[in-house]
Amino acid sequence: MAELKNRQAYHEYFIDAKYEAGMVLQGTEVKSLREGRASFNDSYCLIHKGEIWLKSLHISEYSHGNVNNHDPVRDRKLLLKKRELKKIEEKLKEKGYTLVPLRIYFNEKRFAKIEIGLAKGKKLYDKRESIKQKDVQREMKRFLK
Repeated sequence: MAELKNRQAYHEYFIDAKYEAGMVLQGTEVKSLREGRASFNDSYCLIHKGEIWLKSLHISEYSHGNVNNHDPVRDRKLLLKKRELKKIEEKLKEKGYTLVPLRIYFNEKRFAKIEIGLAKGKKLYDKRESIKQKDVQREMKRFLK
């Protein structure tokens, strides 16, 4: 099973909370996701009329699809519980918070799920600090081997 991660989100944002959501997908989109053919570039989530929508997630067209193939960058509805949606809505009203997709995976029932994170943007010096920490950890692992 393919698991797609948005590594850039961890570089660009501090992730405060994570939520698991279902996605409303078409059949060819699921098949492309199983092949691992998706890109998180510039994708984000927003709340519109009490629903969460995933924007700009590029899921490539299915290679064996026909004329009924999906649009690669269409908006996709995310499925969450109402109380989780309310929590997210309250946090997004605060300054600096945004909702970013973190990873797409298939659960044990073989449903496509997306993990979204409530995030706050990093400043340049924060990014440099996290790069330094990664380098130190990498050096420690090398030394211990």
